[in-house]
Amino acid sequence: MTKADIISAVQQKMGFSRRLTSEVVDDLFEIIKKTLLNGESVKISGFGNLEVREKNARRGRNPRTGEEITISARKVLRFKPSQVLRKAINNRS
Repeated sequence: MTKADIISAVQQKMGFSRRLTSEVVDDLFEIIKKTLLNGESVKISGFGNLEVREKNARRGRNPRTGEEITISARKVLRFKPSQVLRKAINNRS
């Protein structure tokens, strides 16, 4: 599903104009992004949690040459689905 698909689905469900729906979805994503950039987590009830985590530097290997390299420290985005979402996904199969 793309951002355009999300906008279309919200527009059909809510009956707003395409322009207004696009602004609302853009604003929502911007709020989520700013919250994560500030180091805070985003918790959406019934959906899951988004959080930025720190990963330490570590040793690794180039799979092609076998040469040992250092993988630098970085931040990663982690999503943990809620129990409600997990149950919905597992009961669907």
